[in-house]
Amino acid sequence: MKITNEFKVGLLGITAVLLVIFGYNYLKGENLFEQSRTFYVVYDDVEGLSQSSEITINGLRIGTVSNIRFLNESGKIVVTLSINNDFNFSKNSIAKIYGGDFIGGKSMAIVPDYNIQEIAKSGDTLPGQVDDGLMELVNDKLAPLQQKMENTLVDLDTLLTSINKIFDAETRTSLKNSVTHLDEALVSFKNTSEEANLLLKNNKTNFSETLSNFNKASENLVNISDTLANANISESIANLSETLENLNGLAKGLQNGEGNMGKLLKDEKLYNNLEASTKQLEELLEDMKLNPKRYVHFSIFGKKDKEYSKPEEKK
Repeated sequence: MKITNEFKVGLLGITAVLLVIFGYNYLKGENLFEQSRTFYVVYDDVEGLSQSSEITINGLRIGTVSNIRFLNESGKIVVTLSINNDFNFSKNSIAKIYGGDFIGGKSMAIVPDYNIQEIAKSGDTLPGQVDDGLMELVNDKLAPLQQKMENTLVDLDTLLTSINKIFDAETRTSLKNSVTHLDEALVSFKNTSEEANLLLKNNKTNFSETLSNFNKASENLVNISDTLANANISESIANLSETLENLNGLAKGLQNGEGNMGKLLKDEKLYNNLEASTKQLEELLEDMKLNPKRYVHFSIFGKKDKEYSKPEEKK
């Protein structure tokens, strides 16, 4: 049997169409050679979920989203799931939309419910859930921060207003003058430091000699301290104590009239006799001065001596 060209062209066209269909479904994530199960999930908002998004269970890819369409005029959306894996999960397992970034890229995961024994069958509708995406999480984190920043800006504005009120023209002038005076003081301090350094440099020899003399004086003080420490201070104190006791005994003896000095101090009769004798001696000496011939004389004719007369007391 001869194959005509028309048959070849037709066969080639059919093959091309099949390849296109297969490629299209493959790009959508559907494998025509594998038997798949279909499930439905109804959402109020799919948060940017797209057709051909992958479906996972515990991180393992088990299928893709085959179709997304509106359910009716209520605005609810029906998502068709094509599950290629034969892993069984319960009818109450949750089809959760998660992930996504600033440019979309949502994915879907089935969270199995192991407490329910009724297994989901192809054609069943699963409960849906949408997790907060990256933008929602960022907004949740940024909202308190934004409020704090607004409060901070308000406080900062109040602070700046208060500062402007405090630092008026007069205050700014005073601050400027203070800074000028401070600069002058620093310059003066610098000059003083330079002069002090020059003085120290010029008198370095004198300072060295002074320190040397001070060291010698310190050594002398140490030697004196050692000498005093080695001296027999106890013996000197004992001798001084003995001398004081002797003086104390002598004073007590005089006070009690013991000895000649004690009797002289305490015996009133002896004192009176001594005073009278002293007075008579004074009168005798006075008379000898006034009448020396009475006591020392030599007369050829035997002149008669004068009788002694008591001299008048000097007024």
